[in-house]
Amino acid sequence: MSSKIGCVPIYLFIYLFIYLSREEVNAVIQNLYPPYDLFVKTLYGCRLRLFECLKLRVHNFNFDAGVLTIHDGKGKKDRTVPLPKVIIPELLAQLERVKTLHEKDLSVGFSGVFLYHLLEKKYKNAAKDLVWQWFFAQKSLTIVEDTKERRRYHLNERDVQRAIRAAVGRAKLTKRVSSHTFRHSFATHLLQANYDIRTIQELLGHSDVRTIMIYTHCVPSRTLKEMKSPLDF
Repeated sequence: MSSKIGCVPIYLFIYLFIYLSREEVNAVIQNLYPPYDLFVKTLYGCRLRLFECLKLRVHNFNFDAGVLTIHDGKGKKDRTVPLPKVIIPELLAQLERVKTLHEKDLSVGFSGVFLYHLLEKKYKNAAKDLVWQWFFAQKSLTIVEDTKERRRYHLNERDVQRAIRAAVGRAKLTKRVSSHTFRHSFATHLLQANYDIRTIQELLGHSDVRTIMIYTHCVPSRTLKEMKSPLDF
C-alpha cells in the first residue's frame, strides 16, 4: 500500500482517525434536538458526508424501494444506499413536515428553494415543485439581495456542527467529534461486523479501495480470529 491516502500520510491519518462505539453514537443522538437528531441518524445510518446530507431533496428518497439516491457526491458521482428501516417512520414524518412547510411557503408567495443556475434556467418552475424542496430546510427564508426574492436554503453547516458539539458535551464524551466522525464510525462498525472491504467501499462511495483499507490499520476487527502460530493448529 502507498504510504499516503490522497495527500495525507498514513501515520497522520491514523493519528487523526476517531470513531465512536455504537453506544457513543446513540448517546450523541439522544442528546440532539430536532431536526438535528434525525439529521445525524441519516448521516450515520446512510453513511453520508455532511454536504451530501445537507443537500438532500425530497426526490432523493424512494420509500417504496427503501433506498436513498445521492446525486453529485464526491467526485460528482451518484450512488444508491439502503434506508435504515428503523428510521423510516421518522423520515416519513419529516417528509410530512416538508410538505406542510412547502404549502405555507407557496401561500405567502415565496420564490422557491435555491437550485443550480442551469437547472433553474431549464426548468423555471422547479424551485417551487415539492420534489425539489430541501429535506432538511432552514426555518427562515433567505432574502436574495439582487432580486429581493424570498428563498429557502438547507440547514446551515455550522449549525449542524455546533449542535453535534453541544450534544457530545451533554453526553460527556471525551473524544473530538465532528459530522465526519459518524462516517468513520459506520465503516468501523461494518468491519467489526465482518463486512468485506469491497462492500464497504461501495457503500461509502469511495473510488479507491485503499481509502477503506486504512480502517484496518486503525481499528482491529473484533471478528478476526486470534492470531496463532501454525504450530498451534
